[in-house]
Amino acid sequence: MKEIRNIAIIAHVDHGKTTLVDQILKQCSVFRKNQVVRERFLDSNDLERERGITILAKNISIPYKDFKINVIDTPGHADFGGEVERVLKMADGVLLLVDAFEGPMPQTRFVLEKALALHLKPIIVINKIDRPDNRPEEVLDEIYDLFIELDAHEDQLDFPVIYASGRQGWAVRNLDEPRENLVPLLDSIIKDIPTPPIQEGSTQIQVTTLDYNDYVGRIGIGRVFRGVLKRNEKLSIIKRDGSVHDAVPKQIFIFDGLTRAEVDEVQCGDICAIVGIEDIDIGDTIADAENPEPLEIISIDEPTISMTFTVNNSPFYGREGKYVTSRQLRDRLYKELEHNVSMKVHDTASPDSYKVSGRGILHLSILIENMRREGYELQIREPKVIYKEINHKKAEPIEVLVVDVPSESAGKVIELVGQRRGEMVKMDNKGSMVKIEFHIPTRGIVGLRTKVLTATSGEGVIHHRFFQYEYFKGAINKSTNGVLISMDEGPSTAYAIDSLQDRGKFFIDPGDLVYRGQIIGEHTKENDIEVNIQRGKKLSNMRASGSDKAVKITPAIKFSLEEALEYIQDDEMVEVTPKSIRLRKLHLDTNERKRYNLGKTI
Repeated sequence: MKEIRNIAIIAHVDHGKTTLVDQILKQCSVFRKNQVVRERFLDSNDLERERGITILAKNISIPYKDFKINVIDTPGHADFGGEVERVLKMADGVLLLVDAFEGPMPQTRFVLEKALALHLKPIIVINKIDRPDNRPEEVLDEIYDLFIELDAHEDQLDFPVIYASGRQGWAVRNLDEPRENLVPLLDSIIKDIPTPPIQEGSTQIQVTTLDYNDYVGRIGIGRVFRGVLKRNEKLSIIKRDGSVHDAVPKQIFIFDGLTRAEVDEVQCGDICAIVGIEDIDIGDTIADAENPEPLEIISIDEPTISMTFTVNNSPFYGREGKYVTSRQLRDRLYKELEHNVSMKVHDTASPDSYKVSGRGILHLSILIENMRREGYELQIREPKVIYKEINHKKAEPIEVLVVDVPSESAGKVIELVGQRRGEMVKMDNKGSMVKIEFHIPTRGIVGLRTKVLTATSGEGVIHHRFFQYEYFKGAINKSTNGVLISMDEGPSTAYAIDSLQDRGKFFIDPGDLVYRGQIIGEHTKENDIEVNIQRGKKLSNMRASGSDKAVKITPAIKFSLEEALEYIQDDEMVEVTPKSIRLRKLHLDTNERKRYNLGKTI
């Protein structure tokens, strides 16, 4: 049997870990001959490939010399913290990947904090050394500062450092060494990551990830912490609530390269997939039938944002989607709970709507995006922050916000964040850019990205992560513009849009089909107004000189799903269908809207 190393790769979004894994797989001949290999192999999900981020943790194994290296690819975004926390339990060490220019970023810190708390051995990889603006020495100092800030243990501070280029496929211990291949990195994994401890005794496995197959149902993925797991052996499953049931694994698979190989038994320290236990869940312990001992329960970060999901009841309901009923919506949300442990779903007073809570807008928007691609139609109310009570006082979630901006725009950004109750805690120069760190309430971040991009002419880069709950910071005065609302149903005309351009910016193009009560643009003033967007030109034979001037229309503003969710107010909704994202008023009828607004002011 080969010696095992279990290692998780952690990095900030877009620091190149998936590209680095691609090169390791190629150099270790994991791909078959003549196999067509796409780039970023581990980003298997369509959304991951489009956005260039890792959302789901993946397991593969790499054969190297006489060793088997189990690699766990982890998400880099703090919104997927529930995913990160669990999979790190399977590892004995971590590969911390840091960009040679950007240095440690908020998500690097977030995942590293979790890894150090689990006493995992780190190897530092300073990636993208081939960048023209690289600054490896300064970045290494920043990494040391981060470790000290996170109270790293003395032996954790004594970490090996590898300089690499994931894209070009080389790694070196010292920058003056020849740059040939990734062998120095693989050798470091073998030498510096400890062998999994072999514990004799009765079987103990903790399920950290769930997979699903239409033929066999749920598949539990976890690490054997003690003993040996055998197929068809009578075992017990210990649930999160402490209840114990009988369990018999019908099939066991280990990770072999990019595939799974069926085996009869799995040794202590290896990672495996278990088939045939129906009620298997994340955090469950599979243990001996005679003497079931549970492992420590995996703690999961609490949700900080909630949204109300409702069935689509707009005039265009059912035109594009396959799944449009409240029962189908409910079934899909509760199915998501099976593997998305940091999400919660609650029924509301209305039978057609559900309150869904998650770690952030990105966390929930990924779910919505997946649902619309599967053929669901739904509507979402504006995101709301989840408040807590601490010492009988109202407390709210605070985020660490890091903004990278050109130095001439720093003043504008500080002013913008200050207006939203943000406090500046740190400011560093990075060449021509300035890195500013703030503590800001979560509700202050909603809608901030667009404003920062406008203030910095599109050059600002924003990252944020949950920090802690603190006492309520007070009201945030948001000067918001009103919206333009369609007063009728039908296709919009270029003539109408052209004549209304002085009233605001439009979200629709000429010829788009809109309905009464749909939000079609942003008003230049603070109040909402209804406009006739279907108005056509009177085709009489009376003409004045110069009246038929060419229609010049400003291009429409197109929202992504996250931008749409951040844009809406409490009396508005986002309608999501497989082909469209529309903004609409909660009440489509004018008189109903007036009654609703009157009720709010009384």
